[in-house]
Amino acid sequence: MTEQNKSSTWWVYFLRCSDNSLYAGITTDIHRRIDEHNNSKLGAKYTRARRPVSLAHLEMAENKSAACKREYEIRHLTKAKKEQLVNEYCL
Repeated sequence: MTEQNKSSTWWVYFLRCSDNSLYAGITTDIHRRIDEHNNSKLGAKYTRARRPVSLAHLEMAENKSAACKREYEIRHLTKAKKEQLVNEYCL
């Protein structure tokens, strides 16, 4: 593992899509990832069909494993709970 990988901060995020749906993901570079979702084939298939997207929620995670676990948790929330989480988040 490189030194950069050891110190990388992982982020768990929700994106608000143009159809008002929410998309959850993880990344180490939120600005790059949002750009990919909006402007390249590297964005998720789900978001490519629902552009533009914007950041709706962001959480820091201790490591990749923790980020994956949290993403799993929030993906399985009800729509109402997801919206509540987003509404509690201040950009």
